[in-house]
Amino acid sequence: MPKDNRFSDLPAIETERLLLRTLEMTDAEDIFEWVSDPQVTAFLFWRAHQSIEDSRDFISWVTTDDFACWGVVLRENGKVIGNCFLHNVNFDHKRAEIAFNIARKYWGRGYATETAQAIIKFGFRYWQLNRIEGTCMVENRASARVMEKVGMALEGVLRKYVYVKGQFHDMKLYSILKPESQRTKR
Repeated sequence: MPKDNRFSDLPAIETERLLLRTLEMTDAEDIFEWVSDPQVTAFLFWRAHQSIEDSRDFISWVTTDDFACWGVVLRENGKVIGNCFLHNVNFDHKRAEIAFNIARKYWGRGYATETAQAIIKFGFRYWQLNRIEGTCMVENRASARVMEKVGMALEGVLRKYVYVKGQFHDMKLYSILKPESQRTKR
C-alpha cells in the first residue's frame, strides 16, 4: 500500500522560539548529541544511539514510515534539539497519538510544551482530527506535566501496557478533543 502523502507533505511550523520541520540527513549530528544520552532515552521505547549511523537510520525511519515526525529546531541558531511525532494515526476515526522528545540540555525551558501545542493545533486544524492522545510511563513526570499544560486530560493508567527494555511498564493515558482545544488558549 502506498504511503499516505499527508505524511510526506508535512509543513514546517513556526512557533515563537522554534521551527518544527521534517528531519534531514544533515541533522544526524545534532540528533546523535541528544539521543545518545541515556537520560533522554530512559522513558523511550528505543535505546540510546550508539553511533552516528544509528541517528542516520533513525532519520531514514521517521521520514519513510506512516507517521509524522518533525524536528524541533531552535530558530535562533538552527540546532535540532528534539523531535515530535503524530503516530498511530487513524484518519477514518480522526485520531492520533502525540509523542515528543527534547535534549536534556534544554529541559525545563518550555520547549516540549511549545512543540506539543503547535502539533496539537496542526492535527486539529489541518488533519481535521477529533482526538489526540498521548501516553507516558507512570514514572515520567515531565512528559505527564507537558500533556497537562497543553490541556490534555488524564484518562487513566494502562496497567503493564508496554514491554520495553526487558520489563513491563504502566502507562498514563492522556487525551484532548478538538472542542476542548478550541477552549484552551494557545
